[in-house]
Amino acid sequence: MRLTVFSFFSLCSFIWARDEQPNILYIFTDDQSVRSVSAYEKARSWVSTPHIDRLAKSGVRFTQCYSGTWCQPSRASALTGLLQHRLDSIKVTKYPMASYDPKKLPFFPSVLRKNGYETACIGKWHLGEDVGHGRDWDYSVIWDRGGGRRNAMAYYHGTQVRTNGGPREALGGYSNDRFTEIAEEYILKQAAISKPWFLWLCYPGVHGPYTPSDRHMKDYSGTPDAKVPVDIFGPRPTKPEHLKDLTRWKKDSNGDPLKYDNLVKKYHRSVRSLDDGVGTMLAALKKTDQLKNTVVIFTSDQGFAWGEHGMQEKWAAYDANLLAPLIFSSQGKIEANTICKEPVNGVDITRTIHSLSRTVPAWQMHGRDLSGLLEKPSSSLTEPMLLINTTYEYGNTVTERLKNKNYDIFQRRGLTAWMMMRDGPYKYIRHFDEDTIEELYDLNKDPEELNNLAVDSKWHDLLIKLRTKTSKEIQKKDGDFVQYLPEPKERY
Repeated sequence: MRLTVFSFFSLCSFIWARDEQPNILYIFTDDQSVRSVSAYEKARSWVSTPHIDRLAKSGVRFTQCYSGTWCQPSRASALTGLLQHRLDSIKVTKYPMASYDPKKLPFFPSVLRKNGYETACIGKWHLGEDVGHGRDWDYSVIWDRGGGRRNAMAYYHGTQVRTNGGPREALGGYSNDRFTEIAEEYILKQAAISKPWFLWLCYPGVHGPYTPSDRHMKDYSGTPDAKVPVDIFGPRPTKPEHLKDLTRWKKDSNGDPLKYDNLVKKYHRSVRSLDDGVGTMLAALKKTDQLKNTVVIFTSDQGFAWGEHGMQEKWAAYDANLLAPLIFSSQGKIEANTICKEPVNGVDITRTIHSLSRTVPAWQMHGRDLSGLLEKPSSSLTEPMLLINTTYEYGNTVTERLKNKNYDIFQRRGLTAWMMMRDGPYKYIRHFDEDTIEELYDLNKDPEELNNLAVDSKWHDLLIKLRTKTSKEIQKKDGDFVQYLPEPKERY
């Protein structure tokens, strides 16, 4: 079934009466792969996340969520509904710090505030010292990562936060737990307030250095060793040159990836505190009788590859690197225990929050409204899913760099910038570099993305068709930079 376009609020009218504005709890974790949630089929057999699973059973679970490409632009896109090439004015100053002009790049919580919402942000921030308190947030407890390297890397311990835009002070304790406690307190207080609220709860975990809480240090002991991906070392003959033999892993004396099981288990132990946090949030909503008028959204800024294609990172355009969990739940409003297989992305979530909150976007967004999928998860959207990673370049500078053929600026640790489209079972990838082949995968037949069809002449016509379509669809979303992309190399 294909969704047609109706008036702005018609698709979500089944959820809320036209004069209702639900509370929205938007839980946003860090580097959390879809494989880390036991409700997902891709999860390892020994993974256990009972609270996130319970949330998934209470609503719609999306199996193909490309929420973002890496931490900073994923968050900026979540706040604007815009893809990276339209995030004007953002500049990386001294990483991880950045700056932006809120007049050129406003964030949507300011619009929610003008439309009757109280807004709050608790947790990780990645956009510099301007945390937007008083403009975007009525209440905020934010780790802005400023103040030096020690605080920049304080993902689990020693974290310093700014409350309501004030000076940095010690958060204390284990960060995921402390942010849960602060968010719980906020939710309990909101029960006595008549206006609707929006809370963006941004956990620092499960980002490295993976550090489980003390209570989870022994989780998964005695479970089978984590299965090693088949292409962790390569070679990968159908991939672009820079990806053929890339690997982030050293070999032990047996030729196996060094400390693979240990690292994977440590990562998954760190997820356990996130699961606990979800349980606490659901309990707080239930205790205050707010479940009935709250939409809970759970996702991550993007996924994380553990050896697939030789990688140990996000950044790349493969499902192993990108796929994050995505759950929408609302008691009595969204059908429980349903699954949606439609590919979606982070700007889609932002656009959908506007529909759910009865708020008209204040600017043209790149995302698609997912309200129809919440009603009928088996349906499809008319537009293909797009994603773009321009590394540390944002907004108009993307076009300027390409005009000047400055392709080196789009490279990072052996990887390069790219744009990607999901269209039916196919994924098309184009890299921002000279003399580089494209990538094309049939995800129904090759879900691990091992066989690049772009190097097979039998797929030439489809490759050309998807190349053209991707460029046209990107241009529809302000992506005029595509006319300056280097021509892709063809290899048959």
